[in-house]
Amino acid sequence: MAELRIGVIGLGMMGRHHVRVTREVDGVRLVAVADAQGDPHGVAGGLPVLESVAALIEQGIDAAVVAVPTGYHEAVALELANAGVHTLVEKPIASDSAAGERVAAAFERAGLVGAVGHIERYNPALQDLRRRLEEGELGDLYQIATRRQGPFPARIADVGVVKDLGTHDIDLTAWLAQSRYTAIAARTTTRSGRPHEDMVSATGQLESGAITNHLVNWLSPMKERITVVTGERGAFVADTVSADLAFYENGTQTTEWESVAAFRGVSEGSMTRYALTKREPLRSEHEAFRDAILGISSNTVTMREGLTTLRVAEAVVDSARTGQSRSLPAA
Repeated sequence: MAELRIGVIGLGMMGRHHVRVTREVDGVRLVAVADAQGDPHGVAGGLPVLESVAALIEQGIDAAVVAVPTGYHEAVALELANAGVHTLVEKPIASDSAAGERVAAAFERAGLVGAVGHIERYNPALQDLRRRLEEGELGDLYQIATRRQGPFPARIADVGVVKDLGTHDIDLTAWLAQSRYTAIAARTTTRSGRPHEDMVSATGQLESGAITNHLVNWLSPMKERITVVTGERGAFVADTVSADLAFYENGTQTTEWESVAAFRGVSEGSMTRYALTKREPLRSEHEAFRDAILGISSNTVTMREGLTTLRVAEAVVDSARTGQSRSLPAA
């Protein structure tokens, strides 16, 4: 396997993990790191901490990981695209969809691999769930409901909970259902004294006819990452913190009570918890990025997909601001 020279820009809470994983992935060699604020977690090792994207590019890198604050994504990504560097940008792709469009277009024009770090797609529980949905184990898909709640992370300063956490749920929902959002309605609140929203409740509709529900906040004293997919034959429940997946099947118990039997419904059936091989999602994401660059496979979250997710997130924020449901046109 050819060895790719890779650099990481941004050595904060997420960047430090990207640095660790790049050192573990076969076929990739970490040759440079950069952060104008230094190396707060001491992850550079023997590498000098460069101060700019230009200095990173001068190291002769083939690929880069961008883990700077969201407001800098566009400028950093465009500089890398202009230099011919394949790039994985942490989600969201940019601070707004206009910037995201410029980033996606730049990588498309240059013929480069541009990917967005929607890491939940690489969670073992969700990957197994998507496979089971594709194989028809659930039958018709009725609803995808997610809960992503926990305390406020000090690392976030420039976006609200919708673009930071909510984009995970928007992306994984459309990906699991293999269907785009056509409408979204939401309510948000701000309780922490910050300028951006820190709690959202959103309800959506997918082109397939399935409905969605998302509860996301930075105001809960417990961490919760749950996805429930309900359909014709029961419900899958994925916990992406523990990477566990369970299936609650519809029961087959009949009733002799005529007034109740007249109603269509379900009863509780058996529950199955699946034994999964649990690989670190970030490592799987890096391997997919590597393989896309080498032309082995194309299992990344493309910048165009990341842009679509950002547009849904903007519709969530706009719906909450106006109190009106928002329709989402086809891309």
